[in-house]
Amino acid sequence: MTYGATLYGNLLIITLVFYNKTLQSPMYFFISQLSMNDILLTTDIVPNMLYIQSTDRGSITFSGCIAQFYFCGASEIYECLLLTVMSYDRYLAICKPLYYPSIMNSTYCRILVAITWIFSFSVILISTIMISQLSFCKSNLIDYFFCDLAPLLEISCSDTYMIQLDASILSVPIIILPCILIMASYGNILCTILRIPSVSGRQKAFSTCSSHLLVVSIFYGSAFSLYTLPTKRESMSMVKVLSLLYTVGTPLVNPIIYSLRNKDIKMVLCKKTRKKHLS
Repeated sequence: MTYGATLYGNLLIITLVFYNKTLQSPMYFFISQLSMNDILLTTDIVPNMLYIQSTDRGSITFSGCIAQFYFCGASEIYECLLLTVMSYDRYLAICKPLYYPSIMNSTYCRILVAITWIFSFSVILISTIMISQLSFCKSNLIDYFFCDLAPLLEISCSDTYMIQLDASILSVPIIILPCILIMASYGNILCTILRIPSVSGRQKAFSTCSSHLLVVSIFYGSAFSLYTLPTKRESMSMVKVLSLLYTVGTPLVNPIIYSLRNKDIKMVLCKKTRKKHLS
């Protein structure tokens, strides 16, 4: 039910943004890209997890496991970078409104998204190739919901120092730097909003970025909680719950946040529903 609701919610946002002229703006273009990524992430994990749980063949092939790790990693990296691009978009819209239309044109938005996709799928390829070269002689059982880095390294009998070093180095441009840029963007946004004299003006300015700020808080909050917990036996159950919320819950919550807290999307959705009932 959760998987079905996730697909429906994200496909609905993609369809609304694509077919409605009122939603043809950079912000909604980025929202539709986030929905595409959420579909990729949850589809990479949930169908195989449901298959393993519902049948006696609780297994995944080695190539399938490596492919699952690759697409999951690429999707997570892409979301980190896309949320950074979206915070930059909100920064320009609120702090530099006169320059916003000339900077954030359709061509520039597509270039940013294309670079983000290419970078995400290229960076994770290095780690994926390194993991595929490991020897797995300890066990063929992964005590996890999907093929992630930590459970794969745990069952490997090869030297994993270079992979762990690679993961630590990549965390700087993938997690730490985007997080700093997002905080800097919202720091400037907050200062600009506080300088607006009218209360209604401040509320209007804050409403344009509140949904994105909530999504960023959920994504980074769950990610930091997941990857900072120690991978000991007593904490593994908590890590599993957090990983399930991180990979399944977040793609479900994102379209709900953007549809319930966004007036334009609610307006378009109401018009479409009204037309359907009238016809």
